[in-house]
Amino acid sequence: MATLAEQLESVQEAIARIEEGAQSITNKGKTTNYAQLNVLYERERDLLARIDAESRGRIIVAET
Repeated sequence: MATLAEQLESVQEAIARIEEGAQSITNKGKTTNYAQLNVLYERERDLLARIDAESRGRIIVAET
């Protein structure tokens, strides 16, 4: 499993791609949509909060 920092980096890369206009990709007539930007922003906030809490010695249990 990726670390919180690695997960955050992946999320931020995905956000950057979408903000640059790569919301979806079409290949051989099939379109694939990336995650919705609002979902990525929410995940980014969660990861930032967890990293902050971890750095302060607190533990945050992920919600399911």
